[in-house]
Amino acid sequence: MTAQPLDLNLRRYMRPLGGGTHLTVWVALALLILFGAWRYDNFLSAYNISSFLQYNSMFVLISVGMCLVIMTGGIDLSVGAVAALSSVVAALLSARGLVVALPAGVLTGLVAGAINAGLIVGLRLPPFMATLATMLAARGTSLVVSDRQAVSVDWTSDFTGLGMNKIGPILPWTIVVAAAVVLVAWYILERTSLGRTVLAVGGNAEAAHLMGLKTSRALVFVYLFSGACAGLAGVFLASGYGAGQPLEGQGWELAAIASVVVGGTLLTGGMGSVPATVAGALLFGLVFNLLNFENGLGVISLSAYWQSVIRGAFLLIVILLQVRLARPAASKA
Repeated sequence: MTAQPLDLNLRRYMRPLGGGTHLTVWVALALLILFGAWRYDNFLSAYNISSFLQYNSMFVLISVGMCLVIMTGGIDLSVGAVAALSSVVAALLSARGLVVALPAGVLTGLVAGAINAGLIVGLRLPPFMATLATMLAARGTSLVVSDRQAVSVDWTSDFTGLGMNKIGPILPWTIVVAAAVVLVAWYILERTSLGRTVLAVGGNAEAAHLMGLKTSRALVFVYLFSGACAGLAGVFLASGYGAGQPLEGQGWELAAIASVVVGGTLLTGGMGSVPATVAGALLFGLVFNLLNFENGLGVISLSAYWQSVIRGAFLLIVILLQVRLARPAASKA
């Protein structure tokens, strides 16, 4: 019996994580976890793990939505503003319970996604300009609806249960719901013709259209999906922190784009990985978590501004490593 080459086995094992080309982000994530466990006493405590997963579930959602959009060669700058608007809508309807507030928040995101899709597919506007317009409109709408202040949720309803309750001591419900969305996105991309069309549009939209693929349907889907993810993230925000936040979400679109890029998805489209994007979102959240622990030790004192500088430098290092690792693969092709 002939043994199968080792590299083929590794490719098979790594495929669920995004394949060998996306291995860098998983290695970086594992190294940071090991470093945190070694340096900080309470890093692996139930409280820290639960808080980390609860907060970053929102960024996992918007990053996965952004990943599918970028795979088509597009961009969605509206996700942060849409999440803020959805948090306000969900908070305003929280008195009617989770069964009303959650769908309302997601529907708000879907409406924003439909507007983006209409502008891009129907009017053929560039995705950058179309989603920028939606971002400004969503931000203004959230300020008008909330009267420029945080909207407190109704604490007597079950709405806050989604954002604050956990399964056991560690697992928040928000990360469970986010994981379900991730699985749906992964299945669509890897196992359906729609997913193959998404990648084909990013590779060469004109060629995909000439091949008879339903490119317009794929574009509409990714913007609707991104909007729904942003809407759900807004529901998490209101439910987990007790208020709809009209000024929240600024810079979330940049964090999502950074997570997608760190996960190995090409900004030009045509290639990407949902699992690696999740790892990228968790990686950036972990950097922020480690910086908070470092501040707590009193060895250094970094403001939020310096933390942004460090995270930007970290992003640059990871991208340079990916480029370096991609060159040998490109030369062999």
